[in-house]
Amino acid sequence: MKFNGKKQGGAAAAGLASGAQASPCAACKLLRRKCAAGDCVFAPHFPPDDPSKFANVHKVFGASNVNKMLQEVPEQQRGDAVSSMVYEANARVRDPVYGCVGAISCLQQQIDTLQTQLAIAQAQVLHLRVHVAATAGQALCASSCGSPMTSKITMTQQMKPNSNMSMIVDQGSLGDMTWSC
Repeated sequence: MKFNGKKQGGAAAAGLASGAQASPCAACKLLRRKCAAGDCVFAPHFPPDDPSKFANVHKVFGASNVNKMLQEVPEQQRGDAVSSMVYEANARVRDPVYGCVGAISCLQQQIDTLQTQLAIAQAQVLHLRVHVAATAGQALCASSCGSPMTSKITMTQQMKPNSNMSMIVDQGSLGDMTWSC
């Protein structure tokens, strides 16, 4: 058989006649086995152009365990299962001891710090509102009442704390807030 003026061998001619050969999936490449796209459980989830995706999953879980897990999961949920395994494997490669639990712990610390900062900001806003209301009430009373005694009585009545409002803020550890997770 001639192709572009050159004679082709039997194997190459058979490959051209049957169509282009598909590249094996990343899992089959790494495991050095034949990849039958219809039978391979890895092929839909580990494309040949992203070999590190399967390499990390294989390093952490092992190919046999990944195969067993994917076989137990219904086909429509396998993509989510693979995404979870890839996330956990990448987290384990970055942090071999804690994995994704370390990332979750870091995020929880950030949430706690931000909640503390929010509580402090809310307390400052409340303090400023009370201060503005007190100074406005004092100015209003001094201009309308005229007598200093009446303004003191009105002022103490305005500044009574609201009994159903309480806010406790622990500011002990706010001096050394860091974002180094």
